Amino acid sequence: MLPATQTERLMIREAADVVWARSLVRRLAAGIGFGSADQTRMATAVSELSRNVVQYAGEGFCEIVDVSDDATMRIRIRVEDRGPGIADITKAMKDGYSTSGGLGAGLPGTRRLMDEFSIESSPGMTCIAIGMARKRP
Repeated sequence: MLPATQTERLMIREAADVVWARSLVRRLAAGIGFGSADQTRMATAVSELSRNVVQYAGEGFCEIVDVSDDATMRIRIRVEDRGPGIADITKAMKDGYSTSGGLGAGLPGTRRLMDEFSIESSPGMTCIAIGMARKRP
């Protein structure tokens, strides 16, 4: 388990960084003790958010923090960029809404995969924070 003060931070600029972020969160989650289904949920969420950074902002970062304690396994993840922002968060959070012609499942799907989800966006900044927690066996 990572100390609560340690943060893994990774720059997101290209598709290879999306793969690395996905792999990193999966490895950290496994090391803490999360099961394979939860590892996959986190990896999918990080992949989606990181892909959005590349597609819409061009550059950003992903921070992954182990904030577990003796009773609870907990990971918090923040993905942030300095892109154009999300014009209408309410619309963006609806299934089927897409500005790029995709399926429009990314942000709503990410929210469903994770226990914690928050989003802040304005022109020049989008920050999405997600988290997952499970009782230790």
